[in-house]
Amino acid sequence: MSEESFRVAELLIDDFKCSHILMRLALEAQGRDDPDLVRAMSGLALGMGQGFNCGALSAGCCAIGYYAGRGSDGEREHPELAAMLDDFTGWFNAAATGQYGGIDCSAIMQFDEGLKHERCPALILATWAKIKETLADHGVDITVPPEEENP
Repeated sequence: MSEESFRVAELLIDDFKCSHILMRLALEAQGRDDPDLVRAMSGLALGMGQGFNCGALSAGCCAIGYYAGRGSDGEREHPELAAMLDDFTGWFNAAATGQYGGIDCSAIMQFDEGLKHERCPALILATWAKIKETLADHGVDITVPPEEENP
């Protein structure tokens, strides 16, 4: 089991949802902790609580935005942010639709705890890998805090 697989399993056991986990991984890549930001990801969990778009999809977009978006006066978003989001969401749509029949939480886990435990860990890991790949392809180093990368 890889270190990331172990970390995802650990967070799932501690009852964090996919959206929390992806943001925790994004923060931890920089040695950071931000409980408020992780807490805000609760609004995306379980398809926004209604089985809508998978929390890994929406949180993945948030994680990309965390690295490449704008957060304060004088800061600029990465010029390729839209392309990054397009790459990531296109991949997620193809992968989830091909494997589970759709991008909604209801399609992926079908409100079945057994399917959730079977499918979600692998989907979270694949999503995190794609986030890292997408950012790297556009020159973003996930270990560098955004304000240090975009002075």
